[in-house]
Amino acid sequence: MNRKANRYKTYNYSSSGYYFVTICTKDRLSFFGKIEDGKMILNECGKIVRERWLWLQDQYNYIKYGEHAIMPNHFHGILIIDTVGTGRDLSFNPSNNNGLDHAPKGNNIIRTGRDLSLQKIKPLSELIGAFKATSSKLIHQTGLNEFRWQRSFYDHIIRNESSLNNIRDYIIKNSLNWDTDKNNLQFNP
Repeated sequence: MNRKANRYKTYNYSSSGYYFVTICTKDRLSFFGKIEDGKMILNECGKIVRERWLWLQDQYNYIKYGEHAIMPNHFHGILIIDTVGTGRDLSFNPSNNNGLDHAPKGNNIIRTGRDLSLQKIKPLSELIGAFKATSSKLIHQTGLNEFRWQRSFYDHIIRNESSLNNIRDYIIKNSLNWDTDKNNLQFNP
């Protein structure tokens, strides 16, 4: 079976920008908690997912995370890559397109603001791979060996402030809309 390519072939996913990602559990099984009165209540696995998402910013100093939401069987988040590496001020500036041009492919290497050492900028797929691998390992250590993420993930390159605001709003309100969410297997058998 041929799988549809998820990413743009000509786009450099290690370039500066805002990226919206959605990552689902295998077969959309609920592992992260439950929704009560429109609010997500995280269980131990959900807390591991949250901790691993926050870990990305600590692990890679060119990463900043934006809004994110952990749902019973999936995760939404905004991941910001800053290849300038000189600071954390990533105010959205549509006039300069925030580096969202079609930069040439290749490994971006920058001098970082923290230690001035050379560091390879990982593309979005490697960053999400690190998130999925480390969260899976910690979840398996709790004894929940049947946990799996779905293969791959959905991404959207955020190109302007209007899109950024719409996605932020969607993430913030996600748990309020769980009853009609396409990922809610109780609603969509």
